[in-house]
Amino acid sequence: MISVNNVTLSFGKRVLFDEVNLSFTKGNCYGVIGANGAGKSTFLKILSGELDPNKGTVDITPGERMAVLRQNQFEFDEYTVLNTVLMGHKNLWKVMHERDAIYAKADFTEEDGMKAGELEAEFGEMGGYTAESDAASLLSELGVEEVMHQSLMKDISGALKVRVLLAQALFGNPDILILDEPTNNLDVATISWLENVLADYENIVIVVSHDRHFLDAICTHVADVDRQKIKIYTGNYTFWYESSQLAARQAGDKNKKTEDKRKDLLEFIARFSANASKSRQATARKKALEKLVIEDITPSNRKYPGIVFKQLREVGNQILNVEKLSKSFDGKPLFNNISFTVNKGDKIAVVADDQMAVTAFFEIINGEAGADKGKFEWGTTVSKAYLPNDNTKYFIDNLSLMDWLRQYVPPHVTEVDEPFLRGFLGKMLFSGDEILKKTGVLSGGEKVRCMISRMMLQDPNVVILDEPTNHLDLESIQSFNESMENFKGIVLLSSHDHTFLQTVANRIIELTATGTIDKLMTFDEYLEDKKARKTKGELITA
Repeated sequence: MISVNNVTLSFGKRVLFDEVNLSFTKGNCYGVIGANGAGKSTFLKILSGELDPNKGTVDITPGERMAVLRQNQFEFDEYTVLNTVLMGHKNLWKVMHERDAIYAKADFTEEDGMKAGELEAEFGEMGGYTAESDAASLLSELGVEEVMHQSLMKDISGALKVRVLLAQALFGNPDILILDEPTNNLDVATISWLENVLADYENIVIVVSHDRHFLDAICTHVADVDRQKIKIYTGNYTFWYESSQLAARQAGDKNKKTEDKRKDLLEFIARFSANASKSRQATARKKALEKLVIEDITPSNRKYPGIVFKQLREVGNQILNVEKLSKSFDGKPLFNNISFTVNKGDKIAVVADDQMAVTAFFEIINGEAGADKGKFEWGTTVSKAYLPNDNTKYFIDNLSLMDWLRQYVPPHVTEVDEPFLRGFLGKMLFSGDEILKKTGVLSGGEKVRCMISRMMLQDPNVVILDEPTNHLDLESIQSFNESMENFKGIVLLSSHDHTFLQTVANRIIELTATGTIDKLMTFDEYLEDKKARKTKGELITA
């Protein structure tokens, strides 16, 4: 068990945590959620001992081992990949080197023999004799091929380093596992593997992630960081979100009787817990939900952006026609011979093995880059709003948010005053004097929120989104997701957010070097279809 007792932390006048008291117990996985800047990663540093609070303590049950996913990719540059993983079990690594140092002595004494025997016993109890093969298997599961295992960390790519450091954290089945954004730079298959590992993990997992699908798959509890406090709620992210929204609606319904509200909450809990899968983690979550006290369900204090896209006019029958489009980069084909037609009602997830291919495709159809071959044509009724992966060029001039947004007022808007612009910025939670803030000091998340304000201003009937959840907090992601589900126009999107793709897209277009794969199905169905095609060894052809 790990307990947090009266923990307080402040930086100058800013209080991040005030008298926080929590307990994390074995067999549970806790998803730490909160707005950007709320202190999620800082809290993990306090738990791991990397950062000392101003007041209070963090206590761990004696004898329990903690492992932390490291974010410093250069810390182990002079070690081999395999040894970096082994170093995740500090006691094992220490005993291994003490033992080897004794055996290397030229004047090996009887006393050395006794000590070596003790170390051998300790080494065996910690699983030392299978440690290298266990570490190698873990690396392979995470997509780090065996030929890389003896390479130095400094000689492998950043994406592979992330996987090695994740293997380091997982190695040796630690009693307490702390993970900060563990799905970064992982592909769908590897994330699925990690979900399965953590869903059946029998010890304590504490994780920060913006991936809602990942949190839903692994979490039994949510630790909500809000207003200098942290409160633990039973259930995964979706249960926390939907139950808090239900509680908020009930709080606003003054006419509804208390017993009716209680009945609705009980029905919601029963409905949610009935959907538990067969994994150990889901079973634990279901049991926890069955013991949940109704009074523990409270409205969230969170503010959610008001993301609403309205069409100035409905799109016509001719929307977008792509014909034999091709693009290469540094002599390597990103995609080739891509052809498809967009139809009314389409919400298309554009996917590729290389994300650069999708970004290049979106840049081409938005007139920001040229194709090597082929053509595309937009319909005359189309009005587009585009959220690029890289928004740097939109923030070159250091303007106030008000003046920045004023640049993008479309011709059909005739009256543009301060309240009008404040309205669009206010929907993205820029309020009061914040609209006078200069764009040069904006964070990545604030820039994306500005871009969404700009898009809403366009009244588009076609929305194009390239990795829309980048830099956003869970509240903004949730609101953006729901707005795209409700949008009546056309959507073309790319995202690493599984839930976003699954809930919005009704058609999948995969860009490949040999042509287009076009499927009228959900994202989950597409993943199953792709897995089946790969198993059968089918060639991907146009």
